[in-house]
Amino acid sequence: MAHDADDGQLFGIAEQLPAAVPVALTVPDGVTPAATDPVAEVLVDTGLPHLDRPFEYVVPAEMDGSVRPGVRVKVRFAGQDLTGYVTARRARPGHDGRLAALRKVVSDEPVLTPEVLAAARAIADRYAGTVGDVLRLAIPARHARAEKALPIDAPASTEEPTAASDSGEPTSAWSAYVGGEAFLARVAAGEGPEASWLAAPSAAEPAGDWPRAIAEAAAAALRGDRGSVIVVPDHRDVDRVAAALADAVGETAFVRLTADQGPQARYTAWLKVLRGHVRVVLGSRAAALAPVAGLGLVAWWDDGDDLHDEPRAPYPHVREMLRIRARLSGAALLSGGFSRSTEVAALVRDGELRTVAAPRTVLRERAPRIVVAGEGIERERDPAAATARIPSQAMRIAREGLRTGPVLLQVPRRGYLPSMSCAGCRRPARCPRCSGPLALERPDAPPRCRWCAHEVRAFECPACGDPRLRASIIGARRTAEEIGRAFPGIPVLRSGAGEVLATVGDAPALVISTPGAEPVAEGGYAAALLLDAWAVLDRPSLDAAEESLRRWLAAAALVRGTRAGGTVVLCGAPDHVSVPPVEALVRWDPAWFAERELDERVELSLPPASRSALVQGPRRALDAALSTLSLPSSAATIGPLPVTGHRPAGRPDPAPGEEPYRALLTVPLADADALGGALRDLRARRSARKEADALLVRIDPADFGA
Repeated sequence: MAHDADDGQLFGIAEQLPAAVPVALTVPDGVTPAATDPVAEVLVDTGLPHLDRPFEYVVPAEMDGSVRPGVRVKVRFAGQDLTGYVTARRARPGHDGRLAALRKVVSDEPVLTPEVLAAARAIADRYAGTVGDVLRLAIPARHARAEKALPIDAPASTEEPTAASDSGEPTSAWSAYVGGEAFLARVAAGEGPEASWLAAPSAAEPAGDWPRAIAEAAAAALRGDRGSVIVVPDHRDVDRVAAALADAVGETAFVRLTADQGPQARYTAWLKVLRGHVRVVLGSRAAALAPVAGLGLVAWWDDGDDLHDEPRAPYPHVREMLRIRARLSGAALLSGGFSRSTEVAALVRDGELRTVAAPRTVLRERAPRIVVAGEGIERERDPAAATARIPSQAMRIAREGLRTGPVLLQVPRRGYLPSMSCAGCRRPARCPRCSGPLALERPDAPPRCRWCAHEVRAFECPACGDPRLRASIIGARRTAEEIGRAFPGIPVLRSGAGEVLATVGDAPALVISTPGAEPVAEGGYAAALLLDAWAVLDRPSLDAAEESLRRWLAAAALVRGTRAGGTVVLCGAPDHVSVPPVEALVRWDPAWFAERELDERVELSLPPASRSALVQGPRRALDAALSTLSLPSSAATIGPLPVTGHRPAGRPDPAPGEEPYRALLTVPLADADALGGALRDLRARRSARKEADALLVRIDPADFGA
């Protein structure tokens, strides 16, 4: 059988046993062990938390030349063949007893590097997960044809990264930022500065474009003979940064690494990084653990975007993965965005990150004019402007903007009428079968439940009996219809789920977009209308205000600056003096807002001022788990509380004790490691007892308190 190995072992570093305690190597009949270092430590992908450690196997003599630290192998484990990674070779075992032999070397490619293994262990500890779960995120599935097709040695390259001043451009993209050029200089010198970069809007400023700034940072790392990992939220951002990297470092000096690539394309790109063909990796969260040699820079854009949250166990955030990699490798760290999340604000306050931002003079030139509909003199001219969905003031600004270019309309929700209510009593309209919300997908169709898809052809309000329905929230498709009738002859373009536009031209057009799907306009938008501000602010989430400002700033940054006549109108917002995210938008001051938000979180002991964990599952299993959980004395438990949400029609009610419940655990940051350790022990105990893994354990859940 296989035996445990030292869990703290790194590649090729075999802990020497005392000479006074010799351990004999016992091998299976018919197996001739390798003459040198016949014991291999293998991290077996069992999927079981209590077996998340290396095990020892005998290296047969015929496999001696191909069994190296990092290679994939097949081993016999618990009666089945499983895949694992060799982490070390030893001269003798650490335990008495017969060792099983390795079954097969899947590939002699050392796909698991020491730096990635160390990062995986740290990430697993941080999120109460297993190393195997993290490695599944880090190492793509093998593609034999890609291994054979790609040369082992990197081809000679004639492209050399150059400083911005040598590239024909008048200025660096970092010259507008206080501390920007100093940051680049330190990166190029091989140092590890860590910065929170607040990007200035740059719709009509090519030298200030944020993708170009990131590309210049990667070029600086290459000049210092170091590599880079750059992570952005989605494929449109990947395309923009890729174009900038092609100019800064050359098209052959970097690869894209995203989850939506085909198996061969992704594995080929990953192999280019592993074999040293390239040292710059650009991609979505799939690129965060790319095996870059000599890592000198980790950078990510838009920390608050939920696409940076990994939806697979152990559910790490890109920010934390890259921070761990920077700490282990001594690399520089760059967190960029138009806004700043409270998590990054906490790192700035603690002194871990230094701020790189543009002075107010630059912001006044580049930022568009921000108008809150229904304020000031407009309140006297049009008393309904503060409550109208698209007030006359916004229509006037849109009409003026269409004379010189496209106009953007940001709508919080997609669809036609995504939420409806009773026309009589305003009670939300619910499905009679599952109580889900009713929505209208198109004007000629009956209302349909968003949960179970049941069509409601004869609605009757259970409270007042009224059969009429009204719109609670208007979606992007209905907005496109309404605005198209108001501006006849003007093209109306839609960008949203299923039909996301990357760019639009500079000709007059109305662009209707949901948040995050706004296309980039050539030369910038002439104006933008941010509709239904109340719908974004009223989200039942801890980060509702933070997310509102992030969405608004991202859209406003696509509009031309004040000197070019760009204007942004925020519609449907309360008085901005009493609403911090609205005030921060008007002042274009995301740092002030993040500091204010962080102060409130600290006062209430909410994340990121504390560490939180979600434990969710059937009530009986959850109660049993909480009763055995060894939490620090500082821990606070909220719940167990029933999990609210829809259940598909026709599914029977859960048996007593099987109803879904959740509990939220919080501890001060000083006890964060203790919380993680307690949850890892809980998972290991349940796994060892062969209990069905019905409990979801998630550190720092994105939906805290929802």
